[in-house]
Amino acid sequence: MSSNLQIRHETLTIADLVSRYENGALNLSPTFQRKSVWRDKDRILLIQSLLGGFPIPAIFLYRRHDGRKPCYDVIDGKQRLETIFRFLGAMRGAFPVKSEVPGLDGVQQVSSLSLKRNRQHMAVIRPQLDGYRIPVIEVNGDLSDIVELFVRINSTGKTLTPQERRNARYSGSDLLKAATSLANKLEPKFTTLGVFNEAQRSRMKHVEFCAEIILSLHQGDVLNKKAAVDRVMAASSIPPAQLKKSVAAAFAVVGRVARMFPELKTTRFHQLVDFYSLVVLVAKLQTEGAILIERSRNQLAWDLLKAFGVEVDKVREQQRKVQGTVEGQELYRDYLMTVSQMTDDVSQRRQREKILRSLIGSVFASRDAQRGFTPEQRRLLWSSSADKKCCECGVKLSWGNFSIDHVDPHSRGGRSTLENAALVCQSCNSSKGNRRTARSRVIQ
Repeated sequence: MSSNLQIRHETLTIADLVSRYENGALNLSPTFQRKSVWRDKDRILLIQSLLGGFPIPAIFLYRRHDGRKPCYDVIDGKQRLETIFRFLGAMRGAFPVKSEVPGLDGVQQVSSLSLKRNRQHMAVIRPQLDGYRIPVIEVNGDLSDIVELFVRINSTGKTLTPQERRNARYSGSDLLKAATSLANKLEPKFTTLGVFNEAQRSRMKHVEFCAEIILSLHQGDVLNKKAAVDRVMAASSIPPAQLKKSVAAAFAVVGRVARMFPELKTTRFHQLVDFYSLVVLVAKLQTEGAILIERSRNQLAWDLLKAFGVEVDKVREQQRKVQGTVEGQELYRDYLMTVSQMTDDVSQRRQREKILRSLIGSVFASRDAQRGFTPEQRRLLWSSSADKKCCECGVKLSWGNFSIDHVDPHSRGGRSTLENAALVCQSCNSSKGNRRTARSRVIQ
């Protein structure tokens, strides 16, 4: 694969780079860049190298025009430049460094403050830092080539994750923007459930997961992780209205899982491969009309899920000890196979979902497909009512202002039958929510 990049080599002083940054001509975070990944130890080592006069690697810049003035996007060297700017106080996060410095005796405690107030540091160190020349490679070409260069450069050292590579290549994607926004909103729930640790979040794994869930709910099924995410991102194949709908559904289903199984972090199902299948299954159950808000049924589903996870973990321990499964462990072995080999393949994900459905799917009752009452039912109920009063507040009703309410709420499995119907006024019907209607006032 070839590119049409134009390359120009030069050197710039640290003073030049600071000036560009302070004038808004140096962009450390173009859309394809990743977040800061250096540790404090990495930053201290870099500054010690600068103070000791050692050379550091080249910085790659992409030159574009922001209005009339040139602007330089940092393709490679963000962590180095960020460290230098922080140390010098040009950006937030200044930090001191202890180091030997040519021309000065002993170890020096150097900081942005000492470079302004310490006479020796002002006279010896500051000029050395300001005049330190860093190799700079300026590249120009199509954005796709620039991004590909970024990915290739970052294939060593702290390598890019697959999601960071997708972020670089599809940084303008509406899907990725939506997934990022969703991940930020769901972060408290992810933390409570123990799904992502800090390292995973810093490498955007929660964004990757949200993109997967959005796509899965959009197509109504599990998907092959890498291929599907890349294909849809590249093609921008989700219309805005459908993307918005899928994002809302993803937010709702993760919240539902958190309410149904608040102690998920104590089981294997907080792990991404298991969690993904559980979330997709709950989304399907919701679509199929399953009632997922009853505490007793949710508790039963949780007990089954927890016990199942324990048995799967037992089989995993047996395998580690090179012990075979015993009779009755076949289902746990089959599930374990789906999370051990080709875990992101569609066939494995479908098998995993099938097993989980067989475990907890039958626990939940289904809503009546008939949401409201028919005109015939309305006439029959009105005609059979003796006092024609609201069974909630007792107000007198007329043909033009009465409503019919489910005694057992539809959302809790109540059927749209005359035996489950009650005359109410429109105000009481609107304010009742999913509370149960008082049976003593029901017209039989």
